[in-house]
Amino acid sequence: MNLVRRAFIGRAAGVGLAATLPSAWAQTAPSPAPHRFAPQTGDWRTFDVVTRVDLPATPSATRVWVPLPSVQTAWQTPLGDSFSSNGQADVVADGQQGVRLVAVDFPAGTAQPFVEVTSRVRTQSRAPGAPRVREDAATLRAALQPTRLIPTDGIVRDTALKATRGARGDEAKVRALYDWVVANAWREPTVKGCGEGDIRTMLETGNLGGKCADLNALFVGLCRAAGVPARDVYGIRLAPSAFGYQQLGSGSANLTGAQHCRAEVYLQAKGWTAMDPADVAKVMRQERPEWIKRTDDPLIAPVFRGLYGAWEGNWMAYNTAHDVKLPGSRGEALGFVMYPMAENADGWFDQYEPATFKYKISAQEVKA
Repeated sequence: MNLVRRAFIGRAAGVGLAATLPSAWAQTAPSPAPHRFAPQTGDWRTFDVVTRVDLPATPSATRVWVPLPSVQTAWQTPLGDSFSSNGQADVVADGQQGVRLVAVDFPAGTAQPFVEVTSRVRTQSRAPGAPRVREDAATLRAALQPTRLIPTDGIVRDTALKATRGARGDEAKVRALYDWVVANAWREPTVKGCGEGDIRTMLETGNLGGKCADLNALFVGLCRAAGVPARDVYGIRLAPSAFGYQQLGSGSANLTGAQHCRAEVYLQAKGWTAMDPADVAKVMRQERPEWIKRTDDPLIAPVFRGLYGAWEGNWMAYNTAHDVKLPGSRGEALGFVMYPMAENADGWFDQYEPATFKYKISAQEVKA
């Protein structure tokens, strides 16, 4: 067996692996305050996030990619990664948008191919009033560009102009678009994974139902079409919400399926600002057995207000990239990357099909 092991690659001085870990999220979640949602900065938490991929015996050469937390900002600090595998594994990058992954090659005939990746990350909540951080012009230009799944012309531009008619300034436009997405799009639980984010098709068909990668992509595309820099932030929920909303956190140590895409807009007076209209839609549709369709409902109003400008730090970001060509892949570029991926001579594995592409993600909070 060609067992590959790499030491923890620290990116913050003085961070060690010794830690006291909680036994279960449900036992350590803060006591919920019903019908309240008010994230505050400064609530830093550190997590070890473990992704384990196990494949059937490989009939042909196979490559696996596991995303790493690659976003380093005022609200998240990646602290290091380690991995082990019986394949040839290494850290790779896309070279364009800052996406980092562990890539593993398995030769044909590998009996029990596996890779296990551990990432340590420190994260905090975001709230209005945080100090403004200026962004460079190139990044802002990139946050206005169309992508394969997020065009900014045609029906996308027409919709953005109609939704922002009469709005003056970037904040007024963003407020109008946030309200428009919440009012017109909806959470569709039957969509696989987090959705595809094909916003032109959504608008042309009038089917605005989807999940986070659909609804927040719609919001981002409309913002870009209206001239406001915006981007999706692809990541995963790590722990329960502190405010009692089951749909705004992960209540289990098994995070497989807890991937979640958030959004940011760049406001001239405030810098990058947190947004999540998709989670408003999720709470409306799934927090209670009945579908709540009013944003002034006592359960919905706090998240409708709060997710405009804030989000909780019970979540980790992987990247903000679109149209990602995975290093070494023969396949086409992916619309986004927040799931483990695998490819062999027959093409992509289905990342949503556990019978042939088995993986598990778990996390533990690290206490100082």
